Amino acid sequence: MAEVGRVAVSGPGSRLLPGGFWAAVAVWVERPQVANKRLCGVRLEARRSVSLPPTGHTHLRPSAGPEPQRLAEAGGCGPDAGPGPVRRPLDGGPGPGPSAGPDHGRQEAQGRRQPEEEPREAAAAAAAQLSGTPGQPGQAAAREGDLPAADLGALWDAFAQSLAGDNREMLAFLTRTGAGSPPEGRRELDLLLRTVIPKTNPHCPLRGPRREMVVQDVLNGAVTFLPLEEDDEGNLKVKMSNVYQIQLSHSEGEWFISVLIFCPERWHSDGTVYPKPSWLGEELLARLARWCVESRQSGFKSTLSLISIVKYSTTYQALKEKYKAMVKVWPEVTDPEKFVYEDVAIAAYLLILWEEERAERGETARQSFVDLGCGNGLLVHILSSEGHPGRGIDVRRRKIWDMYGPQTRLEESAITPNDKTLFPDVDWLIGNHSDELTPWIPVIAARSSYACRFFILPCCFFDFVGKFQRTQSSKTQYRGYLDFVTEVGSACGFHVEEDCLRIPSTKRVCLIGKSRTYPPAREAAVDEERTRYINSRRGRPRSPRSGAPAPLPPGAAPSSSPGPEGHGALDAWPAHTAEAGAPAGALWLSGFQPREKAERLRNCAALPREFVDRVVLHVARLLLGKGSPAGGSAQAWNRGGSLSLAEVAGELDREMLRRLKRECGGLQTLLRNSPQVFQVLHGHVRIRDWREERPWKQEEPEAKRRPSSDTFKTRICWFFAHHPDGCVLPADCCPFAHGPGELRPAPRTKKKPAL
Repeated sequence: MAEVGRVAVSGPGSRLLPGGFWAAVAVWVERPQVANKRLCGVRLEARRSVSLPPTGHTHLRPSAGPEPQRLAEAGGCGPDAGPGPVRRPLDGGPGPGPSAGPDHGRQEAQGRRQPEEEPREAAAAAAAQLSGTPGQPGQAAAREGDLPAADLGALWDAFAQSLAGDNREMLAFLTRTGAGSPPEGRRELDLLLRTVIPKTNPHCPLRGPRREMVVQDVLNGAVTFLPLEEDDEGNLKVKMSNVYQIQLSHSEGEWFISVLIFCPERWHSDGTVYPKPSWLGEELLARLARWCVESRQSGFKSTLSLISIVKYSTTYQALKEKYKAMVKVWPEVTDPEKFVYEDVAIAAYLLILWEEERAERGETARQSFVDLGCGNGLLVHILSSEGHPGRGIDVRRRKIWDMYGPQTRLEESAITPNDKTLFPDVDWLIGNHSDELTPWIPVIAARSSYACRFFILPCCFFDFVGKFQRTQSSKTQYRGYLDFVTEVGSACGFHVEEDCLRIPSTKRVCLIGKSRTYPPAREAAVDEERTRYINSRRGRPRSPRSGAPAPLPPGAAPSSSPGPEGHGALDAWPAHTAEAGAPAGALWLSGFQPREKAERLRNCAALPREFVDRVVLHVARLLLGKGSPAGGSAQAWNRGGSLSLAEVAGELDREMLRRLKRECGGLQTLLRNSPQVFQVLHGHVRIRDWREERPWKQEEPEAKRRPSSDTFKTRICWFFAHHPDGCVLPADCCPFAHGPGELRPAPRTKKKPAL
């Protein structure tokens, strides 16, 4: 065996050990794609606890489960032996915790030993986690190709017999003992079977999934990865190559994490599932060391937890190849790389989700859908092209809609939540960055039909009416908003599930309502509860029947205070139900405003040029007044001083401030839109000194002197026209024109060829 890497873990975060070590190991076991970008993920197939008795026993058998009392009595880890410095027994810590990952802020292992926790309690907590409590994170997911726990036990039994026979070196490697020092007493291990799934790559030969048996020795602080292979009869057996182990040790008051390879001369690197040993000892080890001392808790689930990762990987690559040409012809001003591949990933997720739903229900007809607030319509185009009947609705038509063809149904219309905005014949409602419609989609789905489901990918934070405002400082605004939308779905009678997509966005958590919490016969009663909940989100809820204050649903706030998350809404027409007597098409909650059909620019770009020039000149004079006049000397050119944006705003007149407040970003945006004159950094603004920019040297060859931008000398230099000392640069070095004689015609905008 050989140690390929070792790193000391120190600092304030080391107090989390040994629990933090197992949380870090859980990332590598359950989400290795976080570290190895060539992997798509893993499928956890089976988990069980086994016992490893001393080598004096002739037969090693799987146990029914861990023995908490035995673990508690053990207290520490095994004997001090093995490679590396002398180790003393590790404190009894917890076992592998729930799946977590640094991409969302890693979650600590549950049951991590606290300073006041007794070793017996810590070991018992470890045993509880090792047993894989149903429904808890860390339990092996049940997906296609699963191996029953009994078969995993038989696989271990065959391997364990070889350990007791002629494979003593592997036994010593597993137990961190010397070859001549057999383990004393029974050893409880946590056994996990996983399938590692590489990313499919059209440029490289397809590498199939690889199965591994992961052996976690909690009390000894070691986890060993055993590759599996199939024999001629299709039976699994352990390979002796590519076996490696991650260890936690404690020596002279310091913690160490190390990676060891059982048989270096038999290590075969495939560049995907099994990287080079140097990668394990450097890249992986560095990440593990960092993860195990992070204490941030995650409020999100692991990615793609509700669907098959194998199917998703294959589908995503196929869709990416099929629709990647959209990037080259994208007519919108948005980033094509981001939007095309993001919608491809969302489509791949929905296709697999719906495929698995059809299998569960025993149906063959493809699900229908409506995408509310469909935007560019690409998601609708992909889903329709893949055989799902559906349409998209958005308040504003996009240029790209004309490219899709008649088979992609896109409608330009405003959606207002009322009795006329229902879709009784649709299977799924989609809200992909649906903004103000986001909290209404579960309501619309619930009232459309009992069979209607929903998929929401929230982005901007909206309540039923107006912006969503959080009041709980213990949660991020994003987490609070996801909880609010989940609450809406639950109040509407859905079992709401949460998953994390693999898309190039910081807002990638989706919420899914596939089934109801009540039978169809209770639809009328549940709809009254929905109405009361919606009304509870405003200031003065009224009864659906009488207009009097209505009783609030459990957990809802009284009318004198905000709703469950601390938000009120405007007075509403009470009721969707027929008993309420509301006219057809009545608003479910007054005050809702769909977005404007014409998207108004609010980035100061639409402000009158005369107004912008007046503000720029006023601010420049304020800054120049903080410097000393130079009398025209270029060496002593007045670069002015620096002011905070608040100080500048205090010097503007009321009319200027009123107009700027109507724009997104206000004063700061206007100043950033004038980069020739100002530099805005960390809330302060100053005059730009062009001597600090990279100069254009005339002595360079003509080809290099040619400006990189077509806008060279197409605008008058502001400093030449307005600065009391003129421009700090000579005319031949300034990218702007020093007078009308230097002006060049502005280049024509190149039009995209017609498609």
